[in-house]
Amino acid sequence: MNKCGSERFVEVAREGLPDALKPALSGVLSTLEEIGEQIYHYDCRIEHLCDTKYKEAAQCLLQVSGVGPLTTLTYVLTIEDKERFEQSRDVGPYLGLVAKKRQSGDRDPHLGISKEGDEMLRKLLVNCAHHILGVNGKDSDLRRWGLELVRAAERKGSKGARKLAAAAVARKLAVLLHRLWVTGAKYEPLRNRGAQPAAATAVA
Repeated sequence: MNKCGSERFVEVAREGLPDALKPALSGVLSTLEEIGEQIYHYDCRIEHLCDTKYKEAAQCLLQVSGVGPLTTLTYVLTIEDKERFEQSRDVGPYLGLVAKKRQSGDRDPHLGISKEGDEMLRKLLVNCAHHILGVNGKDSDLRRWGLELVRAAERKGSKGARKLAAAAVARKLAVLLHRLWVTGAKYEPLRNRGAQPAAATAVA
């Protein structure tokens, strides 16, 4: 099959299916088409909520490239009250996006994130982070910082460098979104243009 986006999968599959397989798979494709239509309608409802009931907050969060309506709405509904945190950096631990600790004597191993808080929002933020770091991510301070973390982890020989960086970017993104929501400020993707790269120690 030719490569295509998920929204065109059924169309492309129908065109590429051999005649011998069409009787067996036509029902499957019809089901996928119906599911696709339902997803589209849900997406429209989510976008409508972002444009109406939650417009003020959504306008702040959607400024960040890589953050879409679903992540925005989930973020707003999970946090509920933007004033609940005295400092925006407290959002990271609240969502389980900080590293776990297991210190013993001189040992302080690097562990994965704590995964406390809302699982859906945490996964959405990590997905956003992967997009920001990916080939389609737009240039920004956040992307540059994350890519430097990837390079630093690779130099140290750490396994899963991009995964570690994505968790760190997701944490920083959660803080950034809260700050934009609280202040209503205009997002500047390259505010720190020309700043020194992030330190390798920030991978933790």
